[in-house]
Amino acid sequence: MIWLVFFSHILLVLSLGFYLATNLQWYSYKIERVVLHHTRWVWHVLYFLIPLFAYYLTGLYFWIYFYFAYLPSLWLWWKKLDKKLVFTGRIKRLFALLLGLTLFQDLLCLAKEACEIFGVILPLTVAFVGSHLIEKMLFHGFKAQARRKLEKMPDLIVVGVTASYGKTTIKNFIAQIVGREKRVYATPRSVNTLAGVMKDINESLPEDTEVYVVEMGARGPGDIAEITRFVEPHYAVVGVIGPQHIEYFKTLERIRDTKMEILGSKRLRHAWVHTSAKVKPDERVTVFGDDIHDVKATLEGVDFTLDTPEGPVAVHLPLLGGFHAINAAAALHVANALGIPYRKGARYAASLKGVEHRLQRIDAGGKIILDDSFNGNIDGMMEAFSLAARHEGRKVLVTPGLVEADETLNEKVAKKAAEIFDLVIVTSPLNLPTFRLYIPSEKLHVLKEKGEMERTLAELTRPGDLILFANDAPNFV
Repeated sequence: MIWLVFFSHILLVLSLGFYLATNLQWYSYKIERVVLHHTRWVWHVLYFLIPLFAYYLTGLYFWIYFYFAYLPSLWLWWKKLDKKLVFTGRIKRLFALLLGLTLFQDLLCLAKEACEIFGVILPLTVAFVGSHLIEKMLFHGFKAQARRKLEKMPDLIVVGVTASYGKTTIKNFIAQIVGREKRVYATPRSVNTLAGVMKDINESLPEDTEVYVVEMGARGPGDIAEITRFVEPHYAVVGVIGPQHIEYFKTLERIRDTKMEILGSKRLRHAWVHTSAKVKPDERVTVFGDDIHDVKATLEGVDFTLDTPEGPVAVHLPLLGGFHAINAAAALHVANALGIPYRKGARYAASLKGVEHRLQRIDAGGKIILDDSFNGNIDGMMEAFSLAARHEGRKVLVTPGLVEADETLNEKVAKKAAEIFDLVIVTSPLNLPTFRLYIPSEKLHVLKEKGEMERTLAELTRPGDLILFANDAPNFV
């Protein structure tokens, strides 16, 4: 019997560790974010607190609950997740440490016959603290390795890009335009933390790269400064400043100040800062945004005029969304500084490719699908709504609303959605109370599980409809 409890206890510790590790990976391994910012707090109760207290309070009867209730429910929870735990090197090291500590504790107890019940809190706590310390040591090693690689590339030009939103698109536009004439490498996807940038340098940055475009993200003051001190960009772009991640920063001023940390680069030659930052230009800083005129956005593309030292330059983008004028203007400014004149850059811009899931048009089954699922800011969402409003047929919105934004902005989303769309499908409970306040019940449909999406759309939409996927949120929010 004791050996059955022994193996069951190990399985219990690993199960609780699996739940904790999944949540920590979602929130960048910040335990305070798991505790304070998790919107599905009931999961913590069901999958961690109840089994933990039940184990200490119910004795042998606990294992009936564990095998016939907890494990099946944890498995169903995992099956429904759209962002499952990825077994990275860090996670593998964590579980190896957790398993080793649990085995050591339990075998020691058995050998000394000193334990009435095997501990759970101790191995979990020591494993997660120990894992954090191990990763910090490895982090410094990876950082030194990445620094040595950069030092071997003295002619490398580094361009840093940050913004509240649009930074991934600006980065990609710079890479595409400048890449027509130089060997350019940009951080992939949405890699924008110091750890991610270091890993990218060590594993992927080609040594013959001439221009390295680095995206910089932040969840708190100092994050941009940390990346800036490491890569020391020669050129910098600060795009639109807005209330994205206001939950973490608390004020718009703190967001702006954090983004402006990029200007602290010791090697900075010039920076272009969007007018929303409300900064004064100087010999190293150009404020842009007011140099963009006559923006025309349709379901066929975007046209605008950019004022330049060469005179007004007409620009056409084969993309959806008027906000791309800002992103393209920033890229054209950088390209000009790197030796590509504005008019030539504008010709290159005419063949730009957008970021996947950022206002992509897909025609399927007689329906027009606007996939804007990776665009989670208020300006982008309002632009997508405006485009959808041009459709003469029935319009369907699929959205969780805005994530990491205040209620006022979601009220704006809900009111506009009620005005434009014939059907609104809400994919998360996060902003559901706000949507119910402003959207008539006959227009509102709540998706209980994201796995039901395909069946729901098949039932509720028909040929001729325009379907807008505005933002997406993993089901842990």
